[in-house]
Amino acid sequence: MRTRESEEMYLETIYLLSKTLPVVRSIDVAADLGYAKPSVCRAIKLLQQRGYAKVNESGGIILTENGRKKAEGIFERHEVLTALFEKMGVNRQTAETDACRIEHVISDEMFCAVKEFLRQGK
Repeated sequence: MRTRESEEMYLETIYLLSKTLPVVRSIDVAADLGYAKPSVCRAIKLLQQRGYAKVNESGGIILTENGRKKAEGIFERHEVLTALFEKMGVNRQTAETDACRIEHVISDEMFCAVKEFLRQGK
């Protein structure tokens, strides 16, 4: 996990999987992202070192409060950007794909402006 984007993808994936699975395991993350399990295990260790995740004795991955907050923020960016692109007339699949790329690089200032723009119904 060398980039912020990679870290954020793992956090967002764990967050979303935790909404549908009783326990999130490395194999679930690997399957969702299409990555090899050893790569996911290394990434989870880094998330643990950064204080974003814990792994319980049965191998379940649990986001810490900081990890959950960060993941929720990433997911919010994804949802807001997708909504903006759809409002602009882009089809859902393209909007989702591009939002997934942009959510990792957009500045806080620009993101706040986008949210306000959508809030005002423009």
